[in-house]
Amino acid sequence: MDSGPEDTGRAAGPSGPPASDGDPGRGGSHEHRWLILSVIGIAQLMVVLDATIVNIALPSAQRELGFSNGNRQWVVTAYALAFGSLLLLGGRIADLVGRKRVFLIGLAGFAAASAVGGASQSFLMLVVARAAQGVFGALLAPAALSLLTTTFTDGRERAKAFGIYGAIAGAGGAVGLLLGGVLTEYLDWRWCLYVNLIFAVGAMLGGARLLYSGKPAGRPNLDLPGSVLASGGLFCIVYGFSNAERHHWGSPLTWGFLAAGGVLLLAFALWERRVAHPLLPLRVVLHRNRGASFLAMFISGAGMFGVFLFLTYYLQQILRYSPIRTGFAFLPMVAVLIVTSVVVTNSVLPRVGPKPLVPTGMGLAGAGMAWLTGLNLSSSYAAHVLPPLLVAGLGLGLVFAPAMNTATSGIASKDAGVASAMVNTCQQVGGSVGTSLLNTLATTAAANYVAGKRPTRLLPLQAQMHSYTTAFWWSAGFFALGLMITVFLYRWGRLPAGDQTVPSA
Repeated sequence: MDSGPEDTGRAAGPSGPPASDGDPGRGGSHEHRWLILSVIGIAQLMVVLDATIVNIALPSAQRELGFSNGNRQWVVTAYALAFGSLLLLGGRIADLVGRKRVFLIGLAGFAAASAVGGASQSFLMLVVARAAQGVFGALLAPAALSLLTTTFTDGRERAKAFGIYGAIAGAGGAVGLLLGGVLTEYLDWRWCLYVNLIFAVGAMLGGARLLYSGKPAGRPNLDLPGSVLASGGLFCIVYGFSNAERHHWGSPLTWGFLAAGGVLLLAFALWERRVAHPLLPLRVVLHRNRGASFLAMFISGAGMFGVFLFLTYYLQQILRYSPIRTGFAFLPMVAVLIVTSVVVTNSVLPRVGPKPLVPTGMGLAGAGMAWLTGLNLSSSYAAHVLPPLLVAGLGLGLVFAPAMNTATSGIASKDAGVASAMVNTCQQVGGSVGTSLLNTLATTAAANYVAGKRPTRLLPLQAQMHSYTTAFWWSAGFFALGLMITVFLYRWGRLPAGDQTVPSA
């Protein structure tokens, strides 16, 4: 892997407007960069919390629309398949068409799909709306991050901005659990989708006023064969792991799709080596620090679901928490994650670089997961749940913002969209893989626990508890793997002073 800074060209000074997206005289100026951050943050929060907010609404939606338990997972899977498989293409479209335009199209489409989903009168209508959310989310997410990357070019300001953005990316899932619980309990499950209209309208009004318009100069051509290979490969990978949740690892649909996904992604990598205008230039991923950051996002995305998914099950099924109380139970972790992300990327990352931070975060998150394996049927929140949650929040705060910052530092302007898409792709696909793998392992552990035992009143709860413990141990293992990989790949030292993104779109 290349470890040196890329040829990024001339970076604008912190006080001058970036030459982004055309005429700087239209739509806003660089002095509005902190308002731009708030617009981008709202859009990112909408996309991230949507992955968990709908989970809270599912039981109510199932009762009203009358779909089966077997079909229930498609409400989640339809979004994950569209979003995960199209992110790279969405990032390149942002580079090609212009980030402001793609950002606003993504917002409008996401809002419209959310409105259709909220008004659903049938299972099919809901699933189609969720897939459409995924399509427009795949346009919105990389456009948002690449706008952030090209707006903040001063090192200290960039660190602050990515601290806030990384906190949103890490905490959005927990915010979704809380918001979903409030909306479902006090309004209706449909508001878990309608609420996106509020986020989208606010972001669209701010984005239309503040972001730069026009098409980027020197934009790349669209690599259609690469787009088909990448999207097809990612679709097969996400679908294969999703199918393992419902069936088993020996199912032809499971291993067949996983194998097909592997072949398509290998063909994609080979194609990208020879095409003149690749969808994902290999220079983006072969840069050593950047490659380590992509892997860190993938692994932390997979391991994080050990907290959000199985601890949610534990709180609701074992401790009998309501959805709202479950959401509030995650707030201390969210607070620690946010404070850590902002402080570390602002004060520590510019001085020491990513190597001591991200591996330490992996270790702390893994320690938090291992600590959660001590939970049992009689554990209490304050004594047994809260301490490991705080440790995990501290660890995730050390991972997300520094990794995102490093993954998009020093990237050439023409590649900013696709590099941002890689960050989102790694987190999304990692989350899909983690959810499927941990669900399968947990279900198998529960079945093995009850096998051969005499039925008792407590046996089902004990089996559930054993399945959660298994998931926590595996999540700890994911983070331990992340620690080893990031220690090996990251280079010591600060990011070079010239490692700034070219501020043109």
